Amino acid sequence: MYTHILIATDGSALAGKGLDAGLALAAALKARATLVTASDPWQAMMAAEPSGLALGAELREEQRRQKEAQARAILDEGRERAARAGIELETVYVPECPADEAILETATKIGADLIVMASHGHRGLRKLLLGSQTQAVVSRGHLPVLVVR
Repeated sequence: MYTHILIATDGSALAGKGLDAGLALAAALKARATLVTASDPWQAMMAAEPSGLALGAELREEQRRQKEAQARAILDEGRERAARAGIELETVYVPECPADEAILETATKIGADLIVMASHGHRGLRKLLLGSQTQAVVSRGHLPVLVVR
């Protein structure tokens, strides 16, 4: 059925439910599993101000280091959970890329045949205001997506 499952996470408790479901499914199907996390692109707050350019470079580098450390921690936790479940897990970090794009590009690159991710299931105005990475993956992607709540 499925031979390579891509599991997406942002490190939240809800995403942890998606991780657990993806790992359980990979174990049951004896499928490969890859965990992906991404960090949003840099948003230059003071790009129009010349004095903001130098400060912006320092802030950008600090933010890059923080996001990379956070991603390492998220992926390390995923590897630990996978090891406890007896599953070998590959990991991918995609820096400075919107999550939906990172998920879809990684799925294509690794040859995944299923994406597993969590969703809050917001509706109405709240969904409009918050956006939905899950909705973007479902609507823009070509692979089946298992959504965990």
